[in-house]
Amino acid sequence: MEGIPHPIPRTVEEVFIDFKGRRAGLIKALTAEVEKFYQQCDPEKENLCLYGLPNETWEVNLPVEEVPPELPEPALGINFARDGMQEKDWLSLVAVHSDSWLLAVAFYFGARFGFGKNERKRLFHMINDLPTIFEVVSGTVKQPKDQSATHNSSSKSKSSGKMQSRQSEPQNKAAKMSPPSKEEDDSGEEEEEDDEQGASCGACGESYGTDEFWICCDVCEKWFHGKCVKITPAKAEHIKQYKCPGCSGKRARV
Repeated sequence: MEGIPHPIPRTVEEVFIDFKGRRAGLIKALTAEVEKFYQQCDPEKENLCLYGLPNETWEVNLPVEEVPPELPEPALGINFARDGMQEKDWLSLVAVHSDSWLLAVAFYFGARFGFGKNERKRLFHMINDLPTIFEVVSGTVKQPKDQSATHNSSSKSKSSGKMQSRQSEPQNKAAKMSPPSKEEDDSGEEEEEDDEQGASCGACGESYGTDEFWICCDVCEKWFHGKCVKITPAKAEHIKQYKCPGCSGKRARV
């Protein structure tokens, strides 16, 4: 919810500058100005969202009433969980949602202004060179000696425990970071574009690479984008057996 209008980014470079500004504001809220942020997230208030603004500031506010909103909205009701979790865990959860929101805003601009495959890939690589907000807040930022090695090691770290890959543990489908698709090559060749997208989401029907969070239903064995079924990596950590909305509905009608 931004009271002051900001210039609309239209190129890859402008979208990245917008991303960095919003990211800096969110990091400020969750680190340097965390006490102020904590106080503003009063559980007694209505649903609140954390917004990062392009000018490297942040605000806690109610979501916009416009439907659909002009931009993707951050996670709703972050204040309700404030007193029900340890502060460190709560801040990490908000950080994860903030990372998701930043990507949604950046690629919303990309879709709106018709970014092609190469432009989207360039934007993602620019974003991926920066540590995530979660990594900054949790203190797991790696030294950027080798970006590819850093990315791979952080992916393995996040996939540990219950968050294992589909290839290593196919029978445990409750919380997977890897959808049933092939690892995308950096060659950027067009001819394998369809193959590297893999299977489609059981909810929206769209296909993406392995950079998105996916979850598999233990009943119908279909894969879904976490955002489509409202399951975050943090929630998936605690799910022993996941049932998609369709299978949950069938069980309720029996």
